[in-house]
Amino acid sequence: MSFSIERGETLCLVGESGCGKSVTCLAAMGLHSEPVRRKAGSVALFDETLSEMTERQLAPIRGRDVAMIFQDPAASLNPVQRVGRQVAEVLVVHRSLSWRAAHEQAIALLGEVGILHPADRADAYPHQLSGGMCQRVMIAMALACRPKLIIADEATTALDVTTQAQILRLMRTLQRETGTAMIFVTHDLSVVAEIADRVAVMYSGRIVESASADELFDHPAHPYTRGLMDCRLDAHAPVADRLRAIEGTVPGPAARPAGCAFRTRCSKARAVCAETPQLRWRAGSQAVACHFPESLQ
Repeated sequence: MSFSIERGETLCLVGESGCGKSVTCLAAMGLHSEPVRRKAGSVALFDETLSEMTERQLAPIRGRDVAMIFQDPAASLNPVQRVGRQVAEVLVVHRSLSWRAAHEQAIALLGEVGILHPADRADAYPHQLSGGMCQRVMIAMALACRPKLIIADEATTALDVTTQAQILRLMRTLQRETGTAMIFVTHDLSVVAEIADRVAVMYSGRIVESASADELFDHPAHPYTRGLMDCRLDAHAPVADRLRAIEGTVPGPAARPAGCAFRTRCSKARAVCAETPQLRWRAGSQAVACHFPESLQ
């Protein structure tokens, strides 16, 4: 797969669990651990090739220029350090602030992400906070240095809808002020509709459709994209109706079928689908990897 993102732009990666979204984010940050390793390809940020850098070279870039909000905050925060100190540490390391100044700014950041009584919460340990609060702490850490790129892996999943809306507005404000780019991984198509400039739909490690958010919602072309759209809750549907679902599951890398990986779950599958479809451009900025894409009509 290959994609690029511009300053101030939000690219949403969409797909079921197991499609490779989180692996893609970790690859961009160079955070894979054995036995997973990079075999080919490159990652560049503003003409700097990150994938060729050593850990020593990457250390000052992670957190300052590129920040990642991980999916599981309970596993990402240090359990034996107060959350205020963890946010402040980012500012001490990357912006050379004193601990006192960094702590004051950390409290302000906790308030920005919707944590009530931030000065008190800054003195709490992660286990003393709810999952949603821990996620907000992670978001505060990512925003601390106003990075050039934020990679958010299901960053708002644990939050209630009101706080989710606040966080999304905060991220949008940051983008307008600083030109920060954002890769946002989500299962929630309502979030995609709210924040995405462009959308890349992933399936089994490949991008199967790429388009602007408006194009994708108006004319989903790949059968998998259309299946995801059909799975959405519809406020106008009869109460007795069952939610639609895509039959089957995403194949693991070792069990991926030849050709189009979606063909074992696709009602349009034909013999030609045993050949891998290439990502082809259509009207506007839409591209789709399918032998039988939906008509634009």
